[in-house]
Amino acid sequence: MLPACRALRLISTSMTHPAPLSLQSFSTFSTTSVKPTKTVLVTSATGRIGKEVVARLAKTPGFRVKAAVFTPSKAEYLTNLGADEVVHFDLQNAETWGEALKEVDCVYSASLDPLLADHLKFSAYLGTLKDQIKHVVRISCMGADTNTASYDPETHVSRPGAAIPLMLQHYWWGEKSLIDAGVPVTVLRNNFFMNHLLKTDIDQIDNSGWFSNPLGDARNSFVCTNDIGEAAALCLQEGPESHADKFYDLTGPTPQSMHEVAGDLGEALGKTVSYRPQSFSDFEADFGPTRAEFFEYLTNGFYTRCSPDFYNLTGRRPTSYKEYLTIPGAAGETGLDELRQDNLWKKGEDAMKDAASTVSQ
Repeated sequence: MLPACRALRLISTSMTHPAPLSLQSFSTFSTTSVKPTKTVLVTSATGRIGKEVVARLAKTPGFRVKAAVFTPSKAEYLTNLGADEVVHFDLQNAETWGEALKEVDCVYSASLDPLLADHLKFSAYLGTLKDQIKHVVRISCMGADTNTASYDPETHVSRPGAAIPLMLQHYWWGEKSLIDAGVPVTVLRNNFFMNHLLKTDIDQIDNSGWFSNPLGDARNSFVCTNDIGEAAALCLQEGPESHADKFYDLTGPTPQSMHEVAGDLGEALGKTVSYRPQSFSDFEADFGPTRAEFFEYLTNGFYTRCSPDFYNLTGRRPTSYKEYLTIPGAAGETGLDELRQDNLWKKGEDAMKDAASTVSQ
């Protein structure tokens, strides 16, 4: 049953594109006189991590959850998860930022890889609100940085004469923009998500029982997105006093090969699923050079290690892939549910084509 304070004004569904929405398209009313101690803006609120953050914080006393959405049809889903308010937010439209951040104390920040340039601008905007914004929890990736480690962007881990993957640099720039903005920040540096490598092959898995990518026999400690949501919610709950200027590497409990991933997936689906190796040239033809060079780091041991940070945060071991596939998260969905949900990456499309030219600010 939803708390009485969570209600959503009816919104028009006649729009064919969400961008022109006015800032007043979403609103809520409250029947409670208890003033929350914190108001959090959850960006990418319907994403596989964001929805977990919404569901967890909605059950946390003293939190008011503002869920940010770009697509109006997703608003009801967020109120059903427990969001106190749903607000229109477009990372590419700065005119939506002020209303979304009204009365907000802390921010869960996540953005699609191609929108790095817009995230850099949003970070700078948050820097103008330093007296208001007390904490930002940012989603990032395990990899290159210059505040907790040191790296040469021109030195590849395993290929002589090559630079590190551009996307790896991008994740650091996303972190650095918040650090430079002067807001208290916590960064969750995650390994590749469980299911991330399979979502583009789901039709093939359903129809033919196999998937392919260039990882071969390499093992990687893929991370459960529900665990990331749990860690993000915990950092927001405990606040900047405990987690400001902290950088946590989140992984799964054990590194797995693609053959082992196929075995777990097949068991969860009740059918045989197999892995077939793919050449990097074919993978690049499917997704473009920027993503292909990033995936090379999944074959050279860079993402093999298992981090203790999730255990140190929560007191339990990370979720295994088999558990993720079959056990619902806080938002009520299993990994099998998530496997069939929206995905940025599409075969035959280079989603990073334009973003590859982004420069650090």
